[in-house]
Amino acid sequence: MADARSYVAKDFSHLKGMRGISDQTLDTHLGLYAGYVKNTNLLNQRVAELSAAGNAGSPEYAELKRRLGFEYNGMRLHELYFGNLTAGTSRLPARSRLARAIVQSFGSVEAWREDFAKIGTIRGVGWAVLFQDPQTGQLSNHWIELHETGNVAGFVPILVMDVWEHAWLLDYKPADRPKYVAAFFENVDWSAANRRLRR
Repeated sequence: MADARSYVAKDFSHLKGMRGISDQTLDTHLGLYAGYVKNTNLLNQRVAELSAAGNAGSPEYAELKRRLGFEYNGMRLHELYFGNLTAGTSRLPARSRLARAIVQSFGSVEAWREDFAKIGTIRGVGWAVLFQDPQTGQLSNHWIELHETGNVAGFVPILVMDVWEHAWLLDYKPADRPKYVAAFFENVDWSAANRRLRR
């Protein structure tokens, strides 16, 4: 039975039919995301059991707490990623708050996009994320490696791109990762990214 701390996988099946990202890739990816949700719940349950039994200082407890950051961030980053995709056509309006913030931070939308795309093709597994500093409103692109490595404390994720192999390898050869990055941009829900801005 689920308790108040249990998470439920969100339904992103409306994303079927994206350009350049196949339904097969989406189905595989959604299955992986569901695994992060399940593991987050299992870890939270086991940590609570250990704590209730007075074993909060045990090595098992410590290792589970370390693992929780990976699973929890895997769940959340996937929700942000799927949440900023659309199966329809979407363009970044030049007068939107997001476009203006990008220009203020990077000089132009083109300069930002080029930098974001380059981050997306960094060798290795990870994520490309456009973050906003909530104190200054400034935007910056970042590489996140293993879900919990590279997140900037307090920064707000505005646009999230998964570049782990499971996000693109069924559709593209390893050397064609830039084609996946281009396909990602074809499917961005700019209105969702715009709504994430804090200021």
